[in-house]
Amino acid sequence: MGAKVTPKKDMKSDCKYIFVVGGVISGVGKGVAASSIARILQDRGKNVTAIKIDPYINIDAGTMNPTEHGEVFVLGDGDECDQDMGNYERFLNVNLTRVNYMTTGRVYQSVINRERNLEYGGKCVEVVPHIPLEVIRRIEEARDIANANVVVIEIGGTVGEYQNMLFLEAARMMKLRDSKSVFVVMVSYLPVPSKVGEMKTKPTQYAVRTLNASGIQPDVIIARSQVKLDDKRKEKLSMFCNVPKDRVISAPDVDSIYDIPINFEKEGLGDMICNVVDMKCDTSDNDGSRKWKIFANKVHNSKKEVNIAVVGKYFDTGDFVLSDSYLSVIEAIKYSGYNNGVKPVLTWINSIDFEKNKANLKRLSKFDGILVPGGFGSRGIEGIISVVQYARVNKIPYFGLCYGMQLLVIEYARNVLGLRDANTPEVNPKSKNLVINVMDSQVENINKNKMGGTMRLGDYKAILKKGSMAQISYGSNEIVERHRHRYEVNNAYIKQLEDKGLVFSGTSPDGKLMEIAELPKSKHPFFLGTQFHPEFLARPLAPHKLFSAFIKSCIK
Repeated sequence: MGAKVTPKKDMKSDCKYIFVVGGVISGVGKGVAASSIARILQDRGKNVTAIKIDPYINIDAGTMNPTEHGEVFVLGDGDECDQDMGNYERFLNVNLTRVNYMTTGRVYQSVINRERNLEYGGKCVEVVPHIPLEVIRRIEEARDIANANVVVIEIGGTVGEYQNMLFLEAARMMKLRDSKSVFVVMVSYLPVPSKVGEMKTKPTQYAVRTLNASGIQPDVIIARSQVKLDDKRKEKLSMFCNVPKDRVISAPDVDSIYDIPINFEKEGLGDMICNVVDMKCDTSDNDGSRKWKIFANKVHNSKKEVNIAVVGKYFDTGDFVLSDSYLSVIEAIKYSGYNNGVKPVLTWINSIDFEKNKANLKRLSKFDGILVPGGFGSRGIEGIISVVQYARVNKIPYFGLCYGMQLLVIEYARNVLGLRDANTPEVNPKSKNLVINVMDSQVENINKNKMGGTMRLGDYKAILKKGSMAQISYGSNEIVERHRHRYEVNNAYIKQLEDKGLVFSGTSPDGKLMEIAELPKSKHPFFLGTQFHPEFLARPLAPHKLFSAFIKSCIK
């Protein structure tokens, strides 16, 4: 449970709540639609906050497999949450907290704890109404902490799924309390079967009727499809879904998700929301929207390409590649690329390819830069270490994040210090040279198998070495970055590594934790790793300085 908050009476009547639900299939862009709606209203002068509801029993996203669920996004307060929280932060350029994220498990845990503490005064505690009421309490808590007058709430999954029912019930109860303050958006998919060649509205009609069965009528339908919706399809959806035609918004596939808020405004979505919920809004033509359009234009106008290899281990999901495992990394590369006038072309490479055949390393010679994102466990690690060595020896810009930094240190210890068995206990706990080791604070957690939410998580300060590549890139001697790890560089090997030329250019304020490792620019154009995850702080209108330094070295 979050901190107890006394609701502000004036906020209850003034605040507007926009629920975003899905129809037909998952993965059609509810999160980006919610982020875009939030961005539109923020640009119109509203103080907006966003909430993601995940229908999982998991307390947080930290224990979910990234190839099944996608990236685990970490907030500044250390909460491990769904990747859509990253979209909210990036689109709104705000830092959210754990009150903006809830799961089924988190909601039930709160209700059970309150029942055990006699906070229900001896009443029979029931799934309805007490679970939906707890959902509403959390929505209001997030509203009050942000002092928001608009709250955008995305309900994960699609309507009709059993696990969504209680969250939809919360939306129904809120709409019953004040129908003018609650606005419901359905993001639904309209397929165009290749053998038929006609866009079909029937699946969305059924989705709306399923939502109706929960006591909710959507105020607007965002129609996702490969192509733009025509008037005939809009008329059909209007007739059979009981939605005015001008509230059926066409949302065709686009090359850049950053065009979506602009397209929504062209369709009149911003004006529509403001009118339906009786909310006074500023004009859509303002400084915020202009800056957003400038960035969106850069996405399309950046023609010169820079080729980046992303070497990871969380790509395989059956016969498909799940790049969502590294969503924040991908976006961070793009922001720095576009803002430096180049188009990043990313190639996903499974590190196991280099374990099967080391001759595959020659493939890396065609790339302008190599990035190794975070990860856990032993699978594919020897392949990544080979990649690190190739990048170091051949002077290809290399950027390692979290595990990518630890493997940088292992490679350097093996091939420069001559410690051939240098390793991490994640891979070989019996190694005589564990240059990476378990953090002291994590030993008990591992021994007791306390894994969920126990890593070193969230914001921590670091001090940068003057004149280092990191310090010059940041333009600052002190930084705060987000972390997610259990292991660290073993301090017993620091002197040996430094004597052989490796520079630990960022450390914790007490000097005990190595936050950044690099080679001087005189030895390598860019060979740098961070123990933290800089990708979590990269924003479209504020690219991360380390990613920008990496991209600049790739351009050169």
